[in-house]
Amino acid sequence: MKAIYTIGLLVLSNVFMTLAWYGHLKFKDIPWFRDLNLPVIVLISWGVALLEYCFQVPANRIGFSRLGGPFSLVQLKVIQEVITLSVFTVFTLLVFKTEVLRWNHIVGFVMLVGAVYFIFKK
Repeated sequence: MKAIYTIGLLVLSNVFMTLAWYGHLKFKDIPWFRDLNLPVIVLISWGVALLEYCFQVPANRIGFSRLGGPFSLVQLKVIQEVITLSVFTVFTLLVFKTEVLRWNHIVGFVMLVGAVYFIFKK
């Protein structure tokens, strides 16, 4: 059950991380945000990033084997990276419709899944 909580929290964390890092790039399309200056955009992104940490920190504490969780530190990091790229890919395709998923991106993702396999191999 801790594995499911950990992965779920990491997914939520990465949704907010992706919004904080890349969501502001769409502000020009939103009349309310169009004329904001960079310091205000940074503050908005920090606020969103705070939500990321509200999920990331508990995910790592629940999931870390030395605190009773099922994953080593390396496993947690690899899981997080795969989730990050998965969330980023979905976000990019849904929000930035001009971006294209190419064959080399897919090959790279397959290699990351291979990395997960080898990291978890005993």
